[in-house]
Amino acid sequence: MRIISKWISVCIAVCLLISCVPECHVSAEMKVSAKACVLIEAVTGQVLFEKNADEKLPMASTTKIMTTLLTIESGDLDSEFLVDNQAIHVEGSSMGLQENDIVTKRALCYGMLLPSGNDAANASAVAVAGSIPEFAKLMNERAKEIGMTRTCFVTPSGLEGTGHGASAYDMAILTREALQNDIFREICCQAQANVVFGNPPYERTLYNSNKLLRMYDGVIGVKTGFTDEAGRCLVSACERDGVTLICVTLNDGDDWNDHMQLYDYGFSQVHAVNLDVPEVVQKLVGSTKETIHLRIEEPVTIGIVGQNISEISTKILLAPFAYAPVADGDVLGELAYYYQDKKICSVPLLADGSAEVLEQPEQNIIIKFLTELRKILKSA
Repeated sequence: MRIISKWISVCIAVCLLISCVPECHVSAEMKVSAKACVLIEAVTGQVLFEKNADEKLPMASTTKIMTTLLTIESGDLDSEFLVDNQAIHVEGSSMGLQENDIVTKRALCYGMLLPSGNDAANASAVAVAGSIPEFAKLMNERAKEIGMTRTCFVTPSGLEGTGHGASAYDMAILTREALQNDIFREICCQAQANVVFGNPPYERTLYNSNKLLRMYDGVIGVKTGFTDEAGRCLVSACERDGVTLICVTLNDGDDWNDHMQLYDYGFSQVHAVNLDVPEVVQKLVGSTKETIHLRIEEPVTIGIVGQNISEISTKILLAPFAYAPVADGDVLGELAYYYQDKKICSVPLLADGSAEVLEQPEQNIIIKFLTELRKILKSA
């Protein structure tokens, strides 16, 4: 009996110990087919899940995220021009460009992000930089600005070139940057679009190769890719309750399902938080008012895990004073948000109301200006 009682006591103790062990993190239980992947929160860049996220790998046509971003940033998107006939002769996926076609940069952006046209990527590179090698230099310079440390761009299309590749994390922060561009965001989320090009130009419909747009609620893009060397690559973004997550998988034979699984996990981990807006007052010169309060257009929403909101800080960028008149909604400054001491976003500070000009002799305005300037210099 004593032996039986002793064993019962041991079993009870073991059960109690097991019940006290914290529940395993869901991410540890997930099986992702990708050779490398990462899931991040789009505003803060916080990593929610990763697997070999820093390993540099070929990334196929997801390269066109950078090519499209640079094309948009080059400006003059709607001027017509002739495509470079040599550039458009390229293997693989195509938007259907023919020799001497008349196009616009905007049409080429649709051709890159929807049907993943290699012809569109090459034509864009030549239009922006004059040649593909010169465009590759621009790609790598922009990558450095973004903070992509494990990336080398050789081709604008993603067809393999010696050394061409990126890490999953680098592609995620590139996408984070690209989605801040309204034109890029508008194009990449469309399942299909009517685009005009040709000789003479005529309207035709381009279809997006990203099936995830129709498979999972909230998906807003971004780019598919495939080559024999890279395997299936997919970069996507998904928005829910104001929170946007970005997912990257490289060399993944089950990418659609992996992205949906990762989003299920990611959105179960984060909760939406509207960032605080500090009270900001702008001094005025030559006005019926001495100061005016500032506001932002709409709150900034981020997805936070746990209590990480304490790691958010702000910085106010404001001139020492503003001149009247001031109209409601005038941009008078900038509010920047930082996460773990890294800038994550900024929003304009707008005049909350108006301020009229004070009718007084010009010399009084000058005196007030000099008085304010003296105060600033004294406090510096």
